[in-house]
Amino acid sequence: MIVLPFLQIYYIIYKLRNVFVNFATKRQRMILIADSGSTKTDWILANEADAIKALDTYKIITTQGINPIYQSEETIAKIVSEELLTAVNQQFAEPFAHNTFAKVAFYGAGCTEAMYPKMQKVLSSALQCEAIEVAGDLLGAARALCGNAEGVACILGTGANSCFYDGKQIVKNVPPLGYILGDEGSGAVLGKLFMNGIFKGSLPSEIRDAYLAEAQLTYQQVIENVYRKPLANRFLATTSKFILRHIAEPSLQQLVRTNFDNFFEQNIVHYHEYSTRYISAVGSIAHYFRRFFEASAAAHGYEVQKIERSPIEQMLRYHLQNR
Repeated sequence: MIVLPFLQIYYIIYKLRNVFVNFATKRQRMILIADSGSTKTDWILANEADAIKALDTYKIITTQGINPIYQSEETIAKIVSEELLTAVNQQFAEPFAHNTFAKVAFYGAGCTEAMYPKMQKVLSSALQCEAIEVAGDLLGAARALCGNAEGVACILGTGANSCFYDGKQIVKNVPPLGYILGDEGSGAVLGKLFMNGIFKGSLPSEIRDAYLAEAQLTYQQVIENVYRKPLANRFLATTSKFILRHIAEPSLQQLVRTNFDNFFEQNIVHYHEYSTRYISAVGSIAHYFRRFFEASAAAHGYEVQKIERSPIEQMLRYHLQNR
């Protein structure tokens, strides 16, 4: 009469222990990957074991952009703590625990080799994870677009960048130089061309008036946003939304095409030494103005293989296939 209750209790304890171990193991096999630009950062959170079985078992969290060149460690840590981890906590029934992440991969704009230690320090401290990989957003885009195959990979969002990728690493990269000296093809440079056009008169006055009315801006406010306020590139890139809404206007179509033609002529031409004529791109500018990008690519002897608005899902696929 005494043995049976004892066995029952033992069995219950054993089952609870298994549940706890399985839960802890599951929590410790989470993988977190970030695709960070100047405007926003997309984070993909997945349980490694579940994601291998079905790639759509993940959560995507969006925070403001992180760029270690322009932001301090304190600012980046605040974004991770207040925006990312707050959202991560909402994915679990109980508060965030240490060792939740088995692997963290952060691909970001401004993540040059000199910036790796800064980002690794901030992320390691905030996320309590030792297995942290930091790399530039261009390598992340190349891995997402090409996987383990070679090709020309591009980023066309707020900023722009490109490379020839051999399936393992970036072999050649034409420096983008930023929106002041370069970044042809980007949203920021599209904004520069647009602002120049509406105020110097190469674009119709009706477009100028419509933009200023919709954006509720004056000429003086535009100048202040570009020259006196921070993150002028983000401001300039916002004009792409107006351009897309009014893309039926021939002069705006030509503006978009000119931006992409300049991208090919100033950047992609330097990859002609390689045999491939396949090109792929990530970013909102490539995505929303796809037909113009494809037209420019064809005119310069390239075939577009893939265009993704965000590379984050394909980044997850890459890491799961290359564990």
